[in-house]
Amino acid sequence: MKVPMLDLSEQYQSLRSEVLEVLDEVMSSSRFILGDNVKKLEQDVAKYSNVAHGIGCGNGSDAIHIALQALGVSEGDEVITTPFTFFATGGAIARAGATPVYVDIDPVTFNIDPNKIEEAITEKTKAIIPVHLYGQMADMEKIAEIAKKHNLAVVEDAAQAIGAKHNGKTVGELGTAATYSFFPTKNLGAYGDGGMVVTNDDEVAEQSRVIRVHGSKPKYYHHVLGYNSRLDELQAAVLNVKFPHLDHWSELRREKADNYTKLLKEALDDQVATPVEKEGNYHVFHQYTIRVDKRDELQEYLKEQGVATMIYYPLPLHVQPVFKELGYKEGDFPVTEKAAKEALSLPMFPELKLEQQEYVVAKIAEFYGK
Repeated sequence: MKVPMLDLSEQYQSLRSEVLEVLDEVMSSSRFILGDNVKKLEQDVAKYSNVAHGIGCGNGSDAIHIALQALGVSEGDEVITTPFTFFATGGAIARAGATPVYVDIDPVTFNIDPNKIEEAITEKTKAIIPVHLYGQMADMEKIAEIAKKHNLAVVEDAAQAIGAKHNGKTVGELGTAATYSFFPTKNLGAYGDGGMVVTNDDEVAEQSRVIRVHGSKPKYYHHVLGYNSRLDELQAAVLNVKFPHLDHWSELRREKADNYTKLLKEALDDQVATPVEKEGNYHVFHQYTIRVDKRDELQEYLKEQGVATMIYYPLPLHVQPVFKELGYKEGDFPVTEKAAKEALSLPMFPELKLEQQEYVVAKIAEFYGK
């Protein structure tokens, strides 16, 4: 049996006629940039996030950068975040001219450990970026409390967590701003790149809208150094078709996650550490990530058996070559470094079949001699 990490073909076939119809409407309108489809998506995603504003942009990486710039983060500032995340998080901080300051993670959720944030705060600290990794929100209540105490902004990197909740609050409600990615593999994915900033802060929203169009307002009058990062009408049209299905897809992901956990517990007892949904959280399982011994050997074995897996992420940001000037070294964040050696993400998408999951787990058990 072949089990892909992600298969978008079934989803597309179920939406094909509607997608083709809206794409034809965009083509016929000849309005391709910042039109009605973008406005609708911005309004719907903002409402979904329980905030006032949505600002569509070119991708999730730009969304973080735009939010930071809109908050006034610049050269000489420091931004606290996690080293266990995709490069875009640290990259956006550096592109804004600021210095990433890393803090170790919670070993259970893989998210930034709020108990270690305060010791990293200095007079240069301007913001905190918690990353809601794999689809589970970080402890935003504690993080928001720390930020308020020290007068810091909070930008939630929710690239993997649209629809996730923490104690009844959704992404964006407890931060100054939050950012989404609509990369095709995401829970709400476009057919190309796309991203969005969501916020309740009127000034952050206004600045974000200006920054995404070369810093101009009105057109051709430039007051800040912005850049070109706009969500286009074609991608927004596709996302508008998909958006009404998001909650259902999230429930299906949760169902698949439950299946995996039951199957793994039955087959391997506690030999494989399965994901833990913290009390009060609603996990949307962008990834189903286990922790295992002999991770690399297991991945290779599964590949031989036709099972695709991914390692998110094999090299933490603090030891990435591009950040060597920050002075971090291996050993600085032991929880992160251990996770980077043990984490393995299994195939996860709403259309994943039970027999595929059973096959994946059987092959994992086979590898460990169970």
